[in-house]
Amino acid sequence: MSRRAEILNLAKSAVEDRGKAYSPPGPNFKRIADLWSATLGVPIEPYEIALCLSAVKIARLAETEGQHPDSWVDLAGYAACGAEITMEVEDGTP
Repeated sequence: MSRRAEILNLAKSAVEDRGKAYSPPGPNFKRIADLWSATLGVPIEPYEIALCLSAVKIARLAETEGQHPDSWVDLAGYAACGAEITMEVEDGTP
């Protein structure tokens, strides 16, 4: 197995574990978006939560010169969550 595949498998496991602990990304990111919208006073969409959380990981990676493997795994997981949320909106699934 390549390193890329290993990283994606780690991200898959992390996303599945978080989904069991908190709920699937769609409802969870919707809840976060609602809270952030109320806090910031501007509308926030669930997919934007994935973008913002990804930005946090990118900032951390920049700070550590990319030397924090868990942040790379988390970044892949947030990308998958954002894609899932976007695809659910496109095909109308909840």
